[in-house]
Amino acid sequence: MKTYQPALSPSRAKDYLQCPLKFRFAVVDRIPQPPTEATMKGTLVHAVLENLFALPQKERTPEAATEMVRPQWEKLKEENPSYREICTNDGIELTLIHDAFDLIRDYFNIEQPANLAPARTEESVLATLPSGLHLRGIIDRVDRAPDGRLRVVDYKTGKAPSPRYVDEALFQMRYYALLLRLTDRLPSRTQLLYLKTGKVLTLDPDNTDIDRFSDEVNALWGRIRSDLETQSFAPKRGPLCNWCAFQSRCPLFGGSPEPLAEADINRVLKIQTQPDSE
Repeated sequence: MKTYQPALSPSRAKDYLQCPLKFRFAVVDRIPQPPTEATMKGTLVHAVLENLFALPQKERTPEAATEMVRPQWEKLKEENPSYREICTNDGIELTLIHDAFDLIRDYFNIEQPANLAPARTEESVLATLPSGLHLRGIIDRVDRAPDGRLRVVDYKTGKAPSPRYVDEALFQMRYYALLLRLTDRLPSRTQLLYLKTGKVLTLDPDNTDIDRFSDEVNALWGRIRSDLETQSFAPKRGPLCNWCAFQSRCPLFGGSPEPLAEADINRVLKIQTQPDSE
C-alpha cells in the first residue's frame, strides 16, 4: 500500500493567498470546514457531469443528465451525514436540487457532450517540481485530440468573475497546466465553464507563462515554509471574511488560535522533500 504524499493543491494555495491564517486552520490544524449550500450544489453538479461522460456518447442527453440529479443527491447524502443535517430544512434541499437541474440544463448550452470523447474525468494528478515541492490537483476533465493535444475543462457553478478578477480565476488553470506539463504534456487550451451564465474563460498556456507560474508556486511555498518555521500565520482581512468557517478562531474577530502542534508542522513540511541528486 502506497504511503500518502502530502502535496499543495490549487485550492489550498489560494487559501494562503487569501489569508495565511485560513491556510493554517485548514491545512496545518486540519479543522473541518462544514459544507455550505454552494459547495454541496457544486459537488452534486460535478458528480452528475462525471457520470454523464461515463455513458455512451449518443446517450449523453439533457434528459439523461437531469434524471441523474436526484439519485446522485441521495447518494451524496448517504455518503456525507453532514449533508443530511444541513438539509433538514426541506426548503434548502428543494432549492439546491432545483438549482442543480438548471445548471445541468445550462451546461448543454455551452457544450454538446455527445460530440466529445474525454480522455479522463475527475482525475487526481500528483506531480513534483524539480525543487522537490509536491503538487496535487483534481481535474474535472481532460480532452485529448487525435494529434495528442490536451484541453483542460473545469466546471464552475458559481458566478463568473468580473474583469478585475479574471487572472485570479485562471490561477487554477495555470496550476493544472503545470501539473500536466510535469506528468504528460502542456495542454494547448484550458477553459473554465461558468454554467449559469454560459461564460467561458480560456487560457492557452505557453512554456514561458508556466515557467513563471512554477516560480510563483515555489515562492509561495517559501512563504508557507517560513510561517511554519516561525509558527506565525498572519490573518488577512478581506471581503470573504464574513463567510469564513474559521471566523470565531480569528484574532481579527476576537478569537485566539491554539499553539501549533509539532507533529502538524512536520507533516505539512513534507509537502517538499529533498530533490533527487544527479
